[in-house]
Amino acid sequence: MQAIKPTKLAFKKVEAEWYDYHHTLKEIAKLREEIMNPFDEDPDDPTIVKGANSVRMPGDPTRRMATRLTTSKQLTYLNEIVDAIENVYNALPDDYKKLVRVRYWGNKNLNWNAIANELHVNRTTALRWRDEIIQATIELLGWR
Repeated sequence: MQAIKPTKLAFKKVEAEWYDYHHTLKEIAKLREEIMNPFDEDPDDPTIVKGANSVRMPGDPTRRMATRLTTSKQLTYLNEIVDAIENVYNALPDDYKKLVRVRYWGNKNLNWNAIANELHVNRTTALRWRDEIIQATIELLGWR
């Protein structure tokens, strides 16, 4: 079965997700923290009603937190992207992994000629590797 050729938009979006991988991990951690600790209130916040009428709802806070974690669409979406990137990365040969580290996770803003030079391959090979990495991620995500 032949893979569906991804749209240019999907290709660019997935490539952007590779660039943003480490930022996405931080977003997930922040979002999880906000979901798990939604009532971290500032005692001096004037918008919080205090006094005899302020009531905490009884119940099962662990279950409510678990429900919020599993039903957060944003958290699910970000985890899906991170999982796809990690699965693709872990399955890559070492040369491809080095391309990912240099191109997407490095601090340098190198062009493809410089990247190919650092990988000791020609530019066409480096671009083909990039295409294979992005295509594999698109397929894993089920995008088109």
